[in-house]
Amino acid sequence: MPGEIKFGTDGWRGLIADDFTFANVRICAQAVAEYVNGRGLGGRGVVVGYDTRFLSDRFADDVAAVLVSNGIRAYVSSAPVPTPVASYAVSAKAVAGAVVITASHNPAAWNGFKFKPEYAGSATPEITARLESIIAEIQQLEGISTPGTGDRPANNLCEHSNLAPAYERHLGGMVDLEKIRAASLGVIVDCMYGAGIGYVKRLAGGGKTKISEIHGTRNPLFPGLGQPEPIARNLGKLSAHVRKTGSDVGLATDGDADRVGVADEQGNILTPLQIFGLLAYYLLEVRGARGPMIKSITTTRMIDRLGELYGVPVHETPVGFKYIGPKMMAEDALIGGEESGGFGFRGHIPERDGILASLYVLDLLARTGKTVSQLIDGLYDLVGPHHYDRVDIPISGAAKERAKERIGEIEPVSIAGLSVSRVDRTDGSRFEFRDGSWLLFRFSGTEPLMRIYAESSSLEVVAHLLKAGQALAEGEK
Repeated sequence: MPGEIKFGTDGWRGLIADDFTFANVRICAQAVAEYVNGRGLGGRGVVVGYDTRFLSDRFADDVAAVLVSNGIRAYVSSAPVPTPVASYAVSAKAVAGAVVITASHNPAAWNGFKFKPEYAGSATPEITARLESIIAEIQQLEGISTPGTGDRPANNLCEHSNLAPAYERHLGGMVDLEKIRAASLGVIVDCMYGAGIGYVKRLAGGGKTKISEIHGTRNPLFPGLGQPEPIARNLGKLSAHVRKTGSDVGLATDGDADRVGVADEQGNILTPLQIFGLLAYYLLEVRGARGPMIKSITTTRMIDRLGELYGVPVHETPVGFKYIGPKMMAEDALIGGEESGGFGFRGHIPERDGILASLYVLDLLARTGKTVSQLIDGLYDLVGPHHYDRVDIPISGAAKERAKERIGEIEPVSIAGLSVSRVDRTDGSRFEFRDGSWLLFRFSGTEPLMRIYAESSSLEVVAHLLKAGQALAEGEK
C-alpha cells in the first residue's frame, strides 16, 4: 500500500524520489481532474505552473498529460512561474483552478503539489479533504495509467503560454509604478534562485530607481541559502549587499515568490510581523483605505492595535491561507497575513503575493520619503514596541506525537516569570500573558518541525520566553 498523500498548510510536499515521485504526482493530478469534472467545471480548463526546483517542469508535464487524458484543457506555463502568477491566471482565464508544482520555501530535496480552486486562492480544508479521499481511492486501485513520464501532451487540449503579462498588467493597476520608478530608490532584490526572478526589477525598475538582483539565476540547490525562505538566517548576503551599496531597502521573495522579506537601509532584516505592521499602516494611513484585516494566530498584536486606531475590525484564523483566504473573501478584507511572510490584498487574489507586497513596500518609501527604520519607529510610536522571534525544532515520528500530547496538556500558571492569563488551542497552543506578551507552540504543516513563537514589548522577554518554551517542549519542569 503506498504511503498516504496528505495536504498540509498549503498543498502536499515530499522528498523528491522518495514519496514525491512521478507516479504520486500523477495520482494527485488525477484527483484534481476527477474533482474538477465532478463539479462540472472541466470545460473551463486548468492552469499548470511550476517553480525552479529539480524536475518541476517535468512533473508539470505529467500533470498536464493527466488533465488532457481526462478531457480537461491544460494551460501550461512556458517558464517557471511564481505561485501568485499562476493563481492570478485562474481569475484572468476564468478556469477551474491551477496546479502549481512547488515546495515553496522548503529545502532543495523537497517538491510539492499545490491546488488553487476556481476562486484563485488556497484550497480550503473541505476541498483538500475531498482530494485526499479521491487519492486514497486511486491508491487502492494501485495508481493510474497515463502517458509516459515527462512526455509533453501534444494534442489540442494542451496550450503552453506566458502567464506573466496579464499578471503584470494587473499589478500596474494596483500600485503607481511610475511613482516608484521616479523615487530615486536604491533597491536590492534577493530572488533566492526562485520563480520570482526578474519580476520586481521588470515592474519597478527602468527609471531613477535602481534595482539590482542577487541569487537571480535558476539553481535548484539554492546554494548558500539552506532553503529559499526569506527570514534572517537566510538573508545574510542581502543584508551585506544593502550595506555595501548604500541601498535604501532590500527585498526578498521565497522559492515560489508568495512570501516577502525586507531589509532596512542599514541591512537589518525585519521580522515578518514588522512587515505585516508596515503593510497594514501603508494601506490604512498612507493610502487611506479601510476594511477588515485578517491575521493568523501566529501574527502580531500590532494588527489588533491598528484596527482599534483606525476603526476597522480584525479577525483571527488558524495558520494558512486555506483559512485566511476564505475569510478575506467573506469579509472583503483589506489585507490578510501570516507569520511566514505571506500577505494578501483586496482587489487582487485571496492569496499570498510576495511580488505585490514588495511593490507596496517600495510605494510606501516613495510616498513618504522616509527610510524603513524611520517607518518602523513611526509604527512603534503608534502601537508601541513589538518584538518577535521564532525557534524551529526538527521533530517527527513518535517524538512528534509525544511532544504534541505534552504541549497539548500543560496548563502552567506562569512561564519565564510571566503570569499566564489565557490558553488558546485554536491551532497549536498559545499562552497569553497579562503584560500582552504571548508564546505559541505549533507543529508545521509543511515540514517535520515544531515551531515556537514569541512576541513581547521587550527583546529580552522574547528570548526568555523562547528558552522557557524549549524547556517545556523537552519535558522539563
